[in-house]
Amino acid sequence: MTTKPEIARFEDFQKLDIRVGIIRDAQPLKGARKPAYALRIDLGSEFGERSSSAQITAFYEPAELIGRRVMCVVNFPPMRIAGFKSEVLTLGVYTDNGVALISPDDRGDPKPGDRLG
Repeated sequence: MTTKPEIARFEDFQKLDIRVGIIRDAQPLKGARKPAYALRIDLGSEFGERSSSAQITAFYEPAELIGRRVMCVVNFPPMRIAGFKSEVLTLGVYTDNGVALISPDDRGDPKPGDRLG
């Protein structure tokens, strides 16, 4: 297993703004080189709904994603993927069989926009 270089300071990690989101819509992303979904994610009143491209087709169907809580990095610059504007990075874990989403535990009833602490 390859590890990444050590982060020099904890403050570098703290620069990431990671928030709870709820997927409101999921559609196949047409034109993507690798199978992906175009997601609309509710990130609460501060951020509203944002778009995200996610290569999660190995484990999820679009209909089952609706209403699912996910974790998103909201302070990366937007990227264009197959003509689609991806505004946030939806976090997942690379496995041998595909990407599995990272979701917050239901305890405490996390709301859209709640920050990773």
